[in-house]
Amino acid sequence: MFEKVYSFGDVLLVPQKSDIESRSEIDISVNLGSRSYPLPVISSPMDTVTESAMANCMAEVGGFGIVHRYCSIKDQCAMLSVTRRAAAVGVVGDFKERVSALVSAGAELICIDVAHGHHSLTEQAIKLLKDKYGESITIIAGNIATQKGYSDLSSWGADAVRVGIGGGSICSTRIQTGHGVPTFQSILYCSAAKGNAKIIADGGLQTAGDIVKAYAAGADLVMLGSLLAGTDESPGQVFTDMQNKKYKVYRGMASKEAQVDWRGESRSLEGISTTIPYKGPVLNILRDLEQNIRSGLSYSGARNLKELREKAEFIEQSLSGQAESGTHILNDR
Repeated sequence: MFEKVYSFGDVLLVPQKSDIESRSEIDISVNLGSRSYPLPVISSPMDTVTESAMANCMAEVGGFGIVHRYCSIKDQCAMLSVTRRAAAVGVVGDFKERVSALVSAGAELICIDVAHGHHSLTEQAIKLLKDKYGESITIIAGNIATQKGYSDLSSWGADAVRVGIGGGSICSTRIQTGHGVPTFQSILYCSAAKGNAKIIADGGLQTAGDIVKAYAAGADLVMLGSLLAGTDESPGQVFTDMQNKKYKVYRGMASKEAQVDWRGESRSLEGISTTIPYKGPVLNILRDLEQNIRSGLSYSGARNLKELREKAEFIEQSLSGQAESGTHILNDR
C-alpha cells in the first residue's frame, strides 16, 4: 500500500472565528537555546543567501541568518566576527577545526549542515559538540524528512532539527536519487514524534501562506532560501541583461557550479544554478512576510503559534481549488 502524502499546495487552512482586532496583538516569537526570536525565520546557509550583510538584516527584524560554510575557516570567522550570530559546519574534513575556530570567534549557534542528516556522522558530530561545549552553544542539525529522523536527532542532542529533503527550489535530490518527502508532510510526521528539539521547516516554502501552513502543521521556525535570494544583502553581483533587467545568481550548494567553486570538483549533483530577478532590500521582503504571517494567524483566531497549532484545521484542495487559490484573472491574458 502506498501512503498518500501532502505538499503545501495540496492543503488550505479553514478560517476560524476571531476576536483579534489588530495584528499587533499577535506574538509569533519562538525561543531557541537561550534566545528568543520575535520573527521565527532563518536565512539559509547558502553562498548566494547568507553572509554577514544578510545575517545582520535578519537579526534586525528578529530572526537570524546562518553564515555558510563554503569558504575557508578564516573567511567564515571573518564574516561571523561582524555578526556574532550563527554559523554552519559539515561533519567531515575540517569539522573539528572549523567548529573550534567559530566558537572562539563568538558563535553561539552551530548548524550541522548536511543533505542527509539522519546519518551516523551527524550523530557523532552532535555528541562531540555536546560533550565539548555543553549548553554553551545551540545546535541545529539536519536535514531529515521522517519521524524517526527527527526523534533520533533530538535524542542525540540537537536543539533544533531542519526538516525537509528535496523540496528546495534549486534542489534536484528527488529527481537524482528518487528519495524525499514533501516538506509539509515531513513537518506533520515530526510534530507527532517524540523529542524536544525545535522543528525548522526547510524547503518548498514559496509564499507567506506556505509559511503559515508550516507553523500550523508543527514547525517552530522556517528556513528560507529563494525568498531572500536576489536581494541587496544576498552575496553576489547584480547583473543587467540586454533588456536592462537586473538579476543575481542563486544556486544550490549541490550544484556543479557551487561544488567546483568551493572544493574544486563536482561529485553527486543534486542541485542547479540559475538566475533570479533582483529584488532590492531584503528588509522590505521580511517586513511583508511578517505582516502576512500575522494576518495568517488572525484568520485562525490565534494570538501565537501554539494557539495556531491547536486551532488549525486543514482541508485538501483539488486541482481546481489550487487554481482558484491563485490570482487567476491573469491566466487568460
